[in-house]
Amino acid sequence: QVQLVESGGGLVQAGGSLRLSCAASSLTFSGYTMGWFRQAPGKEREFVEAISWNGGITYYSDSVKGRFTISRDNVKNTVYLQMNSLKPEDTAVYYCAVARSDSIGKDYLTQRAYDYWGQGTQVTVSS
Repeated sequence: QVQLVESGGGLVQAGGSLRLSCAASSLTFSGYTMGWFRQAPGKEREFVEAISWNGGITYYSDSVKGRFTISRDNVKNTVYLQMNSLKPEDTAVYYCAVARSDSIGKDYLTQRAYDYWGQGTQVTVSS
């Protein structure tokens, strides 16, 4: 059974930084694109960033461009989200997910491209 466990969330002031981690188990991690999504209270879950199996291609939302960076370590079976210059509007529960093997390109920006999800980690940015 695939398991994804996010960590690293917390409370931070605007302008601060956090690094989220997502540890995966029970899958050939290096074979899959991984993504990060977030869901703010009362809003739909939205795409944040994704990274290809070898880290060679990344996808990102315009709302986090230049501030967030996704990376992965295929030895540790972990994907990361480095978040800098945080804003109050970044407050949300952040989820990592494993993409379906038949997803390609812009599919990765949509939830339907992902098969497995973590339980989420809360990020709160105070003004």
